[in-house]
Amino acid sequence: MDELTSEERFLNACWQKPVDRTPVWFMRQAGRYMSEYRAMRANHTLLELCARPELAAEVTLQPVQRLGVDAAILFADILLPLVPMGIHLEFTTGEGPVIHNPIQGSAEVTALRPVEPRESLASVLETLRIVRRELDGKVALIGFAGAPFTLASYLIEGGPSRSYLKTKRLMLEDPLTWRQLMDKLARVIADYLAAQVEAGAQAVQLFDSWVGALSPDDYREYVLPYTRTIFQALEQSGVPSIHFGTGTASLLPLMQEAGGRVIGIDWQTPLDAAWELLEYRTAVQGNLDPAALFAPEPELAKRVERVLRKAGGRPGHIFNLGHGILPETPVDNVKRVVELVHENGFSGQKP
Repeated sequence: MDELTSEERFLNACWQKPVDRTPVWFMRQAGRYMSEYRAMRANHTLLELCARPELAAEVTLQPVQRLGVDAAILFADILLPLVPMGIHLEFTTGEGPVIHNPIQGSAEVTALRPVEPRESLASVLETLRIVRRELDGKVALIGFAGAPFTLASYLIEGGPSRSYLKTKRLMLEDPLTWRQLMDKLARVIADYLAAQVEAGAQAVQLFDSWVGALSPDDYREYVLPYTRTIFQALEQSGVPSIHFGTGTASLLPLMQEAGGRVIGIDWQTPLDAAWELLEYRTAVQGNLDPAALFAPEPELAKRVERVLRKAGGRPGHIFNLGHGILPETPVDNVKRVVELVHENGFSGQKP
């Protein structure tokens, strides 16, 4: 096969078409582990970077230029759409996002405002337009948003959580309010992702990072209908969608039922077993343990090869981590993974 551009390689894999070698990108590939990013954060808060398209575009492009990945992912945050809905969001040093007016019941859900992303999130869309022009058809551009359950958990807990007890209590004690909240979030996210595609995103990823806290029964009843609404709306866009969560070994068939052209596999689930469970009906993305990026080169190479081997040479594997790059990760190790995947990745045709 002739050599493909990175853009073609990534998009072909999303559609389970043959590729010249396995495409690779990383969740959180732009961020704290890169000196270029830390230099920018020394002068700007996270929300300031997101609000200034020229700076957000620069951060988006840093790992493309430094690592040689096959896709750029928009630099933004999954919580940004909550701000125009009326949420007071702050990122505190060392503690992550804090929501100062969390949802406690129906009154707060009713007060959430509708969002027109082309107006209230215009800076994010302008970032996409800038990056798409800069990539010039050579590297694919991915947009993204948070899924309704993960956004709901932040809204209810007021920030990250270990048990998601407040979230589950609202879900179980007041299902009507829960459904109103999930319906509002699904509508906002579907429209937001559609606007990202209009602005130049060639694929979109839906992050349901915390959905592994649920049982399959609760996922089917309280989450799946709203996530499916988003993916059904995206089908009209014609771009591939990626559905990602962590701790989801027991949820993978249900996530596939909810939608997504590509299903993200976390590092706790063997890639070959996960793909077989999905009956090879979708592409898969993953699934190196982010901690492996701290390993010595021989061990890192062994683990990269293991993931590639478990993909089995089938069309439709996108190499990634099982979650985002961790702070303090050595940049040279990340770059070495890209080289190893491009040197040793399968051609996307089942042997």
